[in-house]
Amino acid sequence: MARFLIVEARFYDHLNDLLIAGAKAALKAAGHKAEVITVPGALEIPAAISMAEATGDYDGYVAIGVVIRGETYHFEIVAGESARGIMALTMDSIAIGNGILTVENEEQALVRADPAQKDKGGEAAKAAIALYDLKERFA
Repeated sequence: MARFLIVEARFYDHLNDLLIAGAKAALKAAGHKAEVITVPGALEIPAAISMAEATGDYDGYVAIGVVIRGETYHFEIVAGESARGIMALTMDSIAIGNGILTVENEEQALVRADPAQKDKGGEAAKAAIALYDLKERFA
């Protein structure tokens, strides 16, 4: 049994609740433990994962958040930089599943977040599990 940390940028409560439910269900189904922490926004997720990794308390991570396109360029910065930060951490052999939704509108986010539909939270958890399994194999 591995221990996973779900790091959520809690901005859209109802959407995050769905993403977290999917992630927790996937981790539980695989026989792993999950804990959830909250950070202010998607840009803070990579930093929180890096800090948590330094403790040695977790075997993998699931990044959860929702970024909806607005009227400014801010969407591109948040979407791109949060993904870049997560990718940089994975290159250091940290098992992370990226469940940060980057969508045009709330309707798209709801379909992707809902465990009964696209279940992107569950998919992110499964990706984290797969990377954890590879890390264990190559250890």
